[in-house]
Amino acid sequence: MNAVRIRSNRLRAALRVLSCALLLTLLAGCSAIRIGYNQADTLLAWMADDYFDFDAAQKQDFNTRIDRLLKWHRQEQLPEYAKFLAEIKQRGQRPFTREDAAWMVDGTKARFRTIARYAGPDAADLLATLTPENLRALEKQYAKVNQKFVREYKLNGTPDDRKRARLERTLKQIREWAGTLTHAQEERITALNDAIPSTDAIRHQDRQRRQKEFLALLKLRHDKAAFAPQLQAWLIDWEKGRTPEFDKAQNDAYEKRVALYLEVERILTPQQREHVLHKLQGYIEDIQALTAKRTTAY
Repeated sequence: MNAVRIRSNRLRAALRVLSCALLLTLLAGCSAIRIGYNQADTLLAWMADDYFDFDAAQKQDFNTRIDRLLKWHRQEQLPEYAKFLAEIKQRGQRPFTREDAAWMVDGTKARFRTIARYAGPDAADLLATLTPENLRALEKQYAKVNQKFVREYKLNGTPDDRKRARLERTLKQIREWAGTLTHAQEERITALNDAIPSTDAIRHQDRQRRQKEFLALLKLRHDKAAFAPQLQAWLIDWEKGRTPEFDKAQNDAYEKRVALYLEVERILTPQQREHVLHKLQGYIEDIQALTAKRTTAY
């Protein structure tokens, strides 16, 4: 079950950040999509319970609502995701450009907002049932995930510690898509990665800001007329409320990271390029297989 949960977490993250073949690096293994998606109801229930420690009635309510969401997603969204990935693959037949990267990032954001719009009303109804005990569980879980972020991103370490950790993540992600890298490729990736300014600390601050906003928003949960639209806006406009300093730093880092991946795409060997496209085709076929089951899956 732990392995399945890890794969599903990668799927969930990837569906939010599908930016291009080389940026879809949180997925691992073509079977991950089918396994993760088919276990999504169970896995999402685990996650929700981790954050809120639901009672039996809340768990049943959550399961009913998540079943409805997944049925809609399988029927209405998966076919479109397959088309999106097919377009990415088609663009991958030629060198990627910055415009390709922007198109893919914008497309990913739009797809996440579609899910948020559909799920928003159900989320508001479910969150209205939260008790003070649920809120204490949420605050406790926020503390845990914040500690994990600090640990994984070496925020208490030296600048070199953070740089090495980031390089390790980058190399791992690229290897998962392209296979074994040459020494010259790793040296080039290292140089480009080192040029990207670190935004981990301000990202951590912004994550905590969003957490505080959510906790404040939950105080309105019993006033549906006020709570539902504000929750919807909070889910959809996740970039709202960021400081100018955060936006500037993130934009600078984004441009340099796009430049890194475009350079990686340029220095891939024909065999590595084929590896990437083959892997992407595997995801397309997995999604198509899930789509074919949509009339019998529920």
